[in-house]
Amino acid sequence: MLRFLSLTCFAALLAATAMTAHADETKPVDLKVGDKAPKFAGDNDEGKAWKSDDHVGKKIIVLYFYPKDMTPGCTKQACTYRDMQKDFTGKDVEIIGVSGDSVESHQNFKSEHELNFTLLADPKGEIAKAFGVKLLSNSPDSIVTSRWTFIIDDEGKIAYKNDKVDAAKDPTTVLKVIEELEAKKS
Repeated sequence: MLRFLSLTCFAALLAATAMTAHADETKPVDLKVGDKAPKFAGDNDEGKAWKSDDHVGKKIIVLYFYPKDMTPGCTKQACTYRDMQKDFTGKDVEIIGVSGDSVESHQNFKSEHELNFTLLADPKGEIAKAFGVKLLSNSPDSIVTSRWTFIIDDEGKIAYKNDKVDAAKDPTTVLKVIEELEAKKS
């Protein structure tokens, strides 16, 4: 009987440990300004591998998550970034849009609207999860993220986080933040 109780306790301990480990894996990420940006990778709109290690730390990265290609709010946001590209020129900034859409969808979106920055495909929501971005839809056929924007400074840290993005105003807000970051360095 003692042996049975010992085995039962041991089994319960293993189960509790497994549940705790699993709970830690599913614990949502909550990045704060000043935190080191997570490493991430995805395929860009040309179907080529894109790794944050090749970009972060070399320039400021504007990483904006949006729900879906070709939708009104997402198109407005992307086209405003496109139209404001000249305002970002000379500031050593790279703009990256991320959604759960496929590379092919990004190619069509980029071509249709003559976008002049990189789009990353995140069909499994891995980049979004790494940044703690909430998924609105998480089915195998369709990952839809919330609209969030991050600025990663040239030291690889989160310099700005907005989880309540106004699609039309996002590029203007981001430009102001980048100008403030530049002013602090001067």
